[in-house]
Amino acid sequence: MLEARGLRDEVTDLLQRLLRVDTTSPPGNETAAAELLRDYLERSGVQCELYAKVPKRANLVARIPGRGDGPRLLLLSHTDVVLADEAEWTIPPFSGELRDGEVWGRGALDMKGQVAASAVAIASLAREGFAPAGDLIFAATADEEVGDGFGLAWLCEEHPEAVRCEFAINEGAGDRLELGGRTFYLCSTAEKKTAPFVIRARGRAGHASMPAIADNALVKAANLIERLSAYRPEPQLQQEVEAFLHAVLGETPPPVDAVGRAREVDPVAATLVEPLLAPTFSPTIISASRQLNVIPAVCEVTVDCRLLPGQSEHAVDPLLRAVLGGDLDYDLEWLETAGGTRSPLDTPLWAAIQSFVDDREPGARVVPICSAGFTDSHWLRQAFGTVAYGFFPARTMPAEQAALLIHSADERVPVEDLELGVEFLRHAAQAMGRSLG
Repeated sequence: MLEARGLRDEVTDLLQRLLRVDTTSPPGNETAAAELLRDYLERSGVQCELYAKVPKRANLVARIPGRGDGPRLLLLSHTDVVLADEAEWTIPPFSGELRDGEVWGRGALDMKGQVAASAVAIASLAREGFAPAGDLIFAATADEEVGDGFGLAWLCEEHPEAVRCEFAINEGAGDRLELGGRTFYLCSTAEKKTAPFVIRARGRAGHASMPAIADNALVKAANLIERLSAYRPEPQLQQEVEAFLHAVLGETPPPVDAVGRAREVDPVAATLVEPLLAPTFSPTIISASRQLNVIPAVCEVTVDCRLLPGQSEHAVDPLLRAVLGGDLDYDLEWLETAGGTRSPLDTPLWAAIQSFVDDREPGARVVPICSAGFTDSHWLRQAFGTVAYGFFPARTMPAEQAALLIHSADERVPVEDLELGVEFLRHAAQAMGRSLG
């Protein structure tokens, strides 16, 4: 068994090297990160393969073959990151600098830290001669942040046997929270569906110096946006939020009281619950006239809409149209939807997560949560019926601070949390690697 200090240094060094590879998407350039990981893993005897739709955007899939008498477990991660404006950062975003026990850089939290921890977990197990019942797989995929068809979705369609699995551990949760004097670790077991749409307000163009002779589509769009922002859909409790509230409150409140009751315990609990009670609608992009002196005949507003798991845009569409009203001329067009899936809770992987928490922090409880955002887990659920959870434990950096750093300036991750993540992934692999037959 390797000493913990060795794994701590190993994951820190690997993360620093990964952060120095600029994989901002677009354009991505994830191949450079995939090759770095392949070289590292092969030195420990781990089988690796690169799969690429285009040469610069490769996905790495590594594996310890199983005996064939147990379930396959996939450690899922992505290597692309979002844009970083260096002028906003205290430290250059691709420096990978270690400062005061934290590794700094774009992607440290989302999610190269988990990439590095997954790689070190599978490499260290391989060096120890680990022989699981089913395959232990590690995938570091491209294109999660944008989703242009180069990453896991493409792998599931074009190379399904590379990533087919019964269980998967991905990003999405693992935060340690103290609520009402008790300790909880969040585990993401579901995610909302991303269902964007465009509202296209229509009017009549004209010279901007004579506004009375035109019908300004931008003004109409402003009215439609106000109506949309004032809309409060009927709240409902789905199974993940119901389980979370019952664990935190000791009872399940009516949906209309859920946010208030959660806030009585802790504002953080209310922040978690609020977007999970109903669809959300956030106007994010607007496009109208391209000339200062031309009143627009058309104004397009793109809305980031997130639906609850199981909800369909077809069911929500008439509700939206009723809110927007019939007195203004507009079209509503739904764009491509994805996600909105969930996994069951009573599974061996859930038991493995709880047993890890029991060992590291007796008395703490793992509770499910639905992710308000989007992850690649749904591709596995849809393609293979995979039980996919988002869990990467973090207890050094407060969850509220981490949330502010993701996709923001000065992103960084504590080395202690990297070490904890490696320990968890090794534990999960060993627990799931025993035959369940």
